[in-house]
Amino acid sequence: AGGIQRGNSRAGASSMKLPLNKFPGFAKPGMEQYLLAKQLAKPKEKIAIIVGDYGPMWVYPTSTFDCVVADPRKGSKMYGLKSYIEYQLTPTNTNRSVNHRYKHFDWLYERLLVKFGSAIPIPSLPDKQVTGRFEEEFIKMRMERLQAWMTRMCRHPVVSESEVFQQFLNFRDEKEWKTGKRKAEKDELVGVMIFSTMEPEAPDLDLIEIEQKCDAVGKFTKAMDDGVKELLTVGQEHWKRCTGTLPKEYQKIGKALQSLAAVFSSSGYQGETDLNDAITEAGKTYEEIASLVAEQPKKDLHFLMECNHEYKGFLGCFPDIIGAHKGAIEKVKESDKLVATSKITPQDKQTMVKRVGTMSYALQAEMNHFHSNRIYDYNSVIRLYLEQQVQFYETIAEKLRQALSRFPVM
Repeated sequence: AGGIQRGNSRAGASSMKLPLNKFPGFAKPGMEQYLLAKQLAKPKEKIAIIVGDYGPMWVYPTSTFDCVVADPRKGSKMYGLKSYIEYQLTPTNTNRSVNHRYKHFDWLYERLLVKFGSAIPIPSLPDKQVTGRFEEEFIKMRMERLQAWMTRMCRHPVVSESEVFQQFLNFRDEKEWKTGKRKAEKDELVGVMIFSTMEPEAPDLDLIEIEQKCDAVGKFTKAMDDGVKELLTVGQEHWKRCTGTLPKEYQKIGKALQSLAAVFSSSGYQGETDLNDAITEAGKTYEEIASLVAEQPKKDLHFLMECNHEYKGFLGCFPDIIGAHKGAIEKVKESDKLVATSKITPQDKQTMVKRVGTMSYALQAEMNHFHSNRIYDYNSVIRLYLEQQVQFYETIAEKLRQALSRFPVM
């Protein structure tokens, strides 16, 4: 059964512009408004931060859900002049499907980035492609990456519970979609003001500790970014070898052995049939190995590469997040001058330190979520890679053993 459909209204990202600033945290309302507001309005939505076994953490919902992205279908409008691919999304907690085009995903991404991007890394969607976007291989790859993106958002305790995300998955008709869309676009708790919704159940931090935590996150994410990019580069080179030069080498060995067997067969000598047959089969074995080598990356390296590609997207968000935190820390450092010139009161400075402390707790909570996912993801994907590699080499070894058994010990 198809999911809930919408008409051809301009529900896409084109109807809404991101702030000109690269980083949404410094769009209006700005950092000063968050740090210096006499009294932050009590928002309806509260994001709790508690201290767990590993430090500050988000509060996780009692029940989790995923969202299955499936059934890509080609649609058209303007009497067939414009075509698009529509995907069916089915949240596992409702089992009720809705349909979305890529531009709707794009809209959701931008709303999440504007709302949460100061505190939470929101990775980019898979690239939009103009040419060849209806080819089966591209559709499959993009759906796989949209699935990974949606699963990642569903796994985040803050994003998954947000009104805009829930609306994206659970609208019931066109009217409800448009109403929710307009509400999301008018949301004022965006940029750094998202921190005004957060209430850490933890003691206040001093500025030195806040700065140390920020620097540690910046150092780790930069180092991991370098490591991920290196693995992607090495993986791409290995993929090329496995699908290019390496199979060709095995094919050459196979053909050379079969050619040698053909030469031996032309000798006219009666007692070598078994040897010639064995050499021929050995040659065919190497041709089979060539095919196995060429197909193997799809079974293991693909998943390792996709995992790294996904984390590259996450890590690319951190420089801006760290930049926002460092900007806030600098504002607090400058506050002594403002107190000295009576532009703000000592109490104002204390408020600023407390609010930067809230930002720090949010950063620590996000990093604990990030590390927890990182450990699970890399354990799973490298385990899968090694399992498939073991199976791959065992298959090759068995083929070689069979070829070997044709040659008697003399």
